[in-house]
Amino acid sequence: MIWNAKRPWITPATKGALMRVLFVCTGNICRSPTGEAILRAKASPQDITCDSAAMSDWHTGEPPYGPMQAAARARGYDMSDLRARAVRPQDFTDFDLIIAMDQGHYDGLMKIAPADRIARIVKMGDYARAPWAGADVPDPYYTRDFAQTLDILENAIDGMLTDLGHSAL
Repeated sequence: MIWNAKRPWITPATKGALMRVLFVCTGNICRSPTGEAILRAKASPQDITCDSAAMSDWHTGEPPYGPMQAAARARGYDMSDLRARAVRPQDFTDFDLIIAMDQGHYDGLMKIAPADRIARIVKMGDYARAPWAGADVPDPYYTRDFAQTLDILENAIDGMLTDLGHSAL
């Protein structure tokens, strides 16, 4: 990903600096909290802080979906302390990077973001490497393929860390 052309707010001076990342999916009970848990496990909190949110308020206050938590726990990721919340207007200024799990989330975020903040919104698949480069992250609540969701997110987060100039723990 070419940062200076696509993300002018990231300069050589800020690449590798502390980043604030928000993952966004539909209900904040499967994909986005899993992205948050993976990034917390892979990145130093001195390099990257993160959170997750939903495009809706359907599950506000609920923990991540049980089967998603179980699949993540089997790979060493703990999501038990996370609770769902909806995207807030303040998120567009509080976070340096807002990552949509699929095209629908991306489109929704672009509609509600202030014009001067849309460059901060990307799709998770933009960071993925083969075989998932550019792909949406399918919703395991419907596909029931929790392992695939983890595979895609691990791949994309590794790519994201490389692109942002951070190394995984």
